[in-house]
Amino acid sequence: MKFGIFDHMDRAGNGAGGDLGRQFDERLKLIELYEKSGFYAYHLAEHHATPLGMAPSPSVFLAAVAQRTRTLRFGPLVYTVNLYHPLRLIDEICMLDQMSGGRLELGVGRGISPYEVGYYGIDPATGPERFAEALEVILKGLTHQRLDHAGKYFTFKEVPMEMQPVQRPHPPLWYGANSLESADRLARQGCNSVVGMRADGVGQFSARFRKAWTDLGRAEKDMPLIGLSRHIVVGDTDKEAQSSAKRAFARWYDAMIHLWRAHGVGLPRQMIPAEFEPALDGGYIVAGSAATVRDRLKRDNDVAGINYCLCRLAFGDLSFEESRRSVELFAREVMPAL
Repeated sequence: MKFGIFDHMDRAGNGAGGDLGRQFDERLKLIELYEKSGFYAYHLAEHHATPLGMAPSPSVFLAAVAQRTRTLRFGPLVYTVNLYHPLRLIDEICMLDQMSGGRLELGVGRGISPYEVGYYGIDPATGPERFAEALEVILKGLTHQRLDHAGKYFTFKEVPMEMQPVQRPHPPLWYGANSLESADRLARQGCNSVVGMRADGVGQFSARFRKAWTDLGRAEKDMPLIGLSRHIVVGDTDKEAQSSAKRAFARWYDAMIHLWRAHGVGLPRQMIPAEFEPALDGGYIVAGSAATVRDRLKRDNDVAGINYCLCRLAFGDLSFEESRRSVELFAREVMPAL
């Protein structure tokens, strides 16, 4: 089992007092603590025109992460690929991998919000097709000295690829999976996955992924990471941790639905319950003493069949001190048992 961090970088409330510069500074201090505490990787979401994403240019923030850490792996989860020109994104990927000595984890996706991509003039209806072609171009550019491509959205002829990543043929790929059917494709692609389902649904996904992987003649010891992401708050008592988690979750969820609510529609699917108690019962949030968190994660991890435990330890209006305490307790009393 490896342990990672997922971060929306949603706008802080009471924690940083609305001071974005302070939020960035405190988050970088937390990331240094993640590394010291033995986490494998830090993953940053990309969102635009919403308080859900106050680091809308992941490469900029991750460049700072590269300089503040030495062993922690990091990357976007995900780059909203359809918002980038492929040549520009190839360069950014190579720079981050070089600046970090080969620690980049490359998350890619088309973007879940039609409003965010729409603000950039991208037709959401073309999203899957455009994303597939852009990813093909990016992988070509990362693995060839010259880029040639003739497609529906992009055409390149003999473009010199002066930049190269440290990791060959390219940094490890990550994708956010939300359906069982995607398991077969992701296994073929050798892609690490974070699955947005309850533990039992993730268990079905991981079983299907493993079967597809071994059916290809690949060894299980070489299988990519399959992760389940939760909001986690660890405190000295269940009451203390759940009080903080409930307050912070309400703010995070408000940012989550911000653009959908502004356009008068609900989320396209119920990714996570809106109310704290159902989210806690369903395992989307795990909050309590170290013993409570440890027992819940152990039970759900076994059901999910995962090999990557992905944690949101800073969200909503959790203060720096609250998140730091969670990290310290989690690393000392939860991680070793899992």
